[in-house]
Amino acid sequence: MDAVRTAIMNNRFNAIVEEASAAIYRTAHTTFVKLVQDYQCAIATPDGEMFAYPMLSGVNVFMGSPIKPTLDAIGLENLHRGDVIITNDPFATDGLVTHLMDITLLYPIFDRDKLIAVGWAFVHASDIGGAVPGSISPAFTEVFQEGLRVRPVKLYDRGVLNEIVKNIYLDNSRIQTELWGDIQAMISGLKSMERRMQELCGRYGRQSVEEGMDDVLNYAEAKCRAVIKEIPNGVYSFSDYLEGIHQDQLAYFTATMTINDDEIEVDFTGTDPQLSAAYNLVSGAGTHPYIIQCLYAFILTMDPLMPRNSGVLRPINGHAPRGTVLNGVYPCSGGSRAASATRAYDLILGCLDQALPEGLAAADSGNAGVIVVAAPDPRTGQDRVSVASTITGGGGARNKCDGVDGTAVRYSQRRVPVEVIEIETSLVMQAVRNVRDTRSAGKYVSGAAIEMEIENTAHRAVMTVRNMNRFVFAPWGFRGGEHGQLGQTVVNPGRPDERSIGKISILEMAQGDVVRITAPCGGGFGNPLERNVSSIASEIEDDMLSRERAARVYGVVFDANGLIDELATQKERASRAQRDAPEFTFCPERQRHDMVWNMTVRRELANSAMTREPRIRSQLVINAHNRMLAQGKPVDDARLAHILDEETTRLSGSHQVVG
Repeated sequence: MDAVRTAIMNNRFNAIVEEASAAIYRTAHTTFVKLVQDYQCAIATPDGEMFAYPMLSGVNVFMGSPIKPTLDAIGLENLHRGDVIITNDPFATDGLVTHLMDITLLYPIFDRDKLIAVGWAFVHASDIGGAVPGSISPAFTEVFQEGLRVRPVKLYDRGVLNEIVKNIYLDNSRIQTELWGDIQAMISGLKSMERRMQELCGRYGRQSVEEGMDDVLNYAEAKCRAVIKEIPNGVYSFSDYLEGIHQDQLAYFTATMTINDDEIEVDFTGTDPQLSAAYNLVSGAGTHPYIIQCLYAFILTMDPLMPRNSGVLRPINGHAPRGTVLNGVYPCSGGSRAASATRAYDLILGCLDQALPEGLAAADSGNAGVIVVAAPDPRTGQDRVSVASTITGGGGARNKCDGVDGTAVRYSQRRVPVEVIEIETSLVMQAVRNVRDTRSAGKYVSGAAIEMEIENTAHRAVMTVRNMNRFVFAPWGFRGGEHGQLGQTVVNPGRPDERSIGKISILEMAQGDVVRITAPCGGGFGNPLERNVSSIASEIEDDMLSRERAARVYGVVFDANGLIDELATQKERASRAQRDAPEFTFCPERQRHDMVWNMTVRRELANSAMTREPRIRSQLVINAHNRMLAQGKPVDDARLAHILDEETTRLSGSHQVVG
């Protein structure tokens, strides 16, 4: 590897994909792409390895996504100059597409007569058909409810548009013009890549460019291995729960992370079977970046100059068994799969906290609400589907600093400006605020929860919100830090018809209805009695912390003037000295589940269910889990086997077909 050439090629490749990403961003039509930036592009070798991935705009969660299965399905010999492959099928692409709404393009790039690279791009389509506007409801149980699904097919064949394929997509979307505009924006970015790659070949020669691709991949791999070597060898395990859309519906997530010198294995075996709800994602046969995002984000943070490409994933072996929530099989629904990827992020974070001597961070808010509304456009009167906003929550505290208010670390998506929401939709944003007294206590505190109050002014509107979570199981704190706050949703707060509705699936709003969504917030890090007094004073001054809470959780003593008495505070803190604090601080609901289901037995429940008939697996786990939870006694192996047999017999009998 020539060091100078590798550096030059890495910089040129990065410039190519950043320019292409900016082109998509600037020419897109839908709000979710042009403002929230739920899109991306990259460039890969003909073998499907992404050798350059943008970081300045768009999403960063798909670096190293599996392109090869789709290329193999098409056949490289069937690719020609001017072809554009389109698909939105997770199953046919084995995880290149992670849910139907991500319309994905592949674009072969030739230098004269030789295929030298493949461009990739996707946009999240704000509507691809299906049973609800926006296509996504967490309550959906099958992929058929979520809209159009098309296997990889040529949208353009040697530069000629296939009108039939185009019309299949447009005829099944509620936003035809905007959808086609986003597809054209992707093509503009891909053609930009083609032009720049051909210029690069003209300047340096094709062979040097192809060798440069391999070099930057190998360089990223080497730098990644160097970071991994700094993590202590060992085996680390962690578990958490994902909340379903229905009461008592949940899924258990678990991971075992093994560090062996310069390699990492992350095994999600023991995670529950895929749900009869839209939280499943397809992660395929290899290491999928979407479910190990926390790990590669940590690695890139430790070495910010590392090239952004698939080489980073080479030392990481990620495995989620097929048929589980993290690697669903046909015909599972998956519109809200980001909620499951978020829980996978939390699992790896929990493992890293155990592996690293100083720890890393408390849990993030664990919420990624995307608010979509279907209502008459106030400008035209025509029905319109729009992404109103995103709502995440307060970030978890870290080992050296506080979390970020109203912003979860995992999510790079931007919020839609209030002015745009009120122009393009029937909604009025009555309030967007950080909530007082919601920063989880610790030596370092979480970010504050964010709250939105939204009024509908049309005669009728339908709101859906996907990826809402942490309404039952609060984000956990670390090393004495307080666990986070739960999310909540209230319709018409302060009115006689006020009602709390929890997570939103489909909410029909009459004119004048108001919905208030309060996001969860992450956990605190470290002993609250060690928090810097000046930081506490600043929070009080900013009206984000009440004196009552400061006294209760931080041991702060105030003088007659309402100022902090530091000497008295020191004495009070000394009298409260915290002893034997648990490493992780779980909320009471999580503790209730853990008392009945320890990690070993709960994993066995999931693994045993995976050996049963596929159609009953998810319900089998839920029935067994909740049955034992109601009894409130720890489950052992013998009791587990008995309960599984009983519930299997009951469910199998209820599914018998009468001829």
